[in-house]
Amino acid sequence: MSSPKFRMQFEPRHGKAVEVAPGITRVVCNNPSPFTFHGTNSYLLGTDEVAVVDPGPLNDGHFDALIAAIAGRPVSHILITHTHVDHSPLAARLKDATGAETYGEGPHRAARPLALGETNALDASGDTDFVPDVKVAHGDIVEGNGWTAKALFTPGHIANHLAFALQGTDFMLSGDHVMAWATSIVAPPDGSMADYMASLEVMLAEPQSIYFPGHGGRLENAHAFVRALRAHRKMREQAVLDQVRKGRHTIPDMVAVIYRSTDPKLHGAAGLSVLAHLEDLVGKGSVRCDGAPLLDSIYTAA
Repeated sequence: MSSPKFRMQFEPRHGKAVEVAPGITRVVCNNPSPFTFHGTNSYLLGTDEVAVVDPGPLNDGHFDALIAAIAGRPVSHILITHTHVDHSPLAARLKDATGAETYGEGPHRAARPLALGETNALDASGDTDFVPDVKVAHGDIVEGNGWTAKALFTPGHIANHLAFALQGTDFMLSGDHVMAWATSIVAPPDGSMADYMASLEVMLAEPQSIYFPGHGGRLENAHAFVRALRAHRKMREQAVLDQVRKGRHTIPDMVAVIYRSTDPKLHGAAGLSVLAHLEDLVGKGSVRCDGAPLLDSIYTAA
């Protein structure tokens, strides 16, 4: 299997509480975009008392929908998979309304420092205000009424990404690391391809086979999908390396060939993905770059 089979069928039912598994309810924010699909998924865990996973962006309608889904029940935890502005900003307002503490890996940060002369095109996508009340590390167990979650540190899409494996069940809350509808964006300096690939192995090591992601629908047979996703990324890495070996030394030249069937409006994002692969290839010693790997650098075969 060389490519994952993406599933685009999904009915978001914006603002409605939908039970997706026993003790797991999904509420989708009405913030669709090319990067959020139909919108951000927030989840409620539990029945008599609930935890909220990824409250979402600053959106009054979504806040009201979450409060309606909570329906007066105590809120014990607010769990954050990562600090992109479509996932974590509403946590502060929800905390004020419910008194629940926030849980996350840590504040927003990039995967690496900026290189000399580099600017971060992704600055606006980060929630730099979020600081968790409780910091959660890889392997930590977070427990609530009727659920137990094992935190998995899964950087790659962003440096502070967590997934939550629900113990004693087949279910994983996979955030934006693995989604059924598309590959996750890995864009330096916020993202790291080396970290992303290592995090896929972390998820494969867990027994959960059904993922509930940050966007889109439920993912069945998750291990087979993750293996296909891994193969897809390796295939893309080889395509980038082949272009360097053929004498295409700049990212725009590589994007024009590798993504020739992709809407040119998305070539900027594609360039960041190619940069992520090139950073990884430079780190492995397969590609050379004078100075730090950047969007406008010159790349040659090692």
